[in-house]
Amino acid sequence: MPKTIVIADDEPYVLRSLEFILKKEGYRVVTATNGQDAYDRVNTENPDLVFLDIQMPQMDGNAVCQKLREDPAKKDLYIVMITAKGQEADRIHSLEMGANEYITKPFSPRKLVGRVKEILGE
Repeated sequence: MPKTIVIADDEPYVLRSLEFILKKEGYRVVTATNGQDAYDRVNTENPDLVFLDIQMPQMDGNAVCQKLREDPAKKDLYIVMITAKGQEADRIHSLEMGANEYITKPFSPRKLVGRVKEILGE
């Protein structure tokens, strides 16, 4: 059974690009366009990996991350923030909210796929 990845981003181009790249690699991809939807999908899909944009409507990515970390069942879930916010303070805040990694846009799709494989032990 393929590993499941939830991607949450309110930018359609980024969302569809990531979805295409990761599906091509054989992953099951579930998408969300806002923070509340992302939180709900993580809880219903039980993914192996989550990508969260920070700036999303309804609930930002940091709030989603923090809320997920409050659930003991999600303590080992690997969460990667993927955002245009490149300031050190933003990175530190996301890591304090419970993110495992912080990737800034734009990013290399090839490097991202390589990182996904590393995270998922493939």
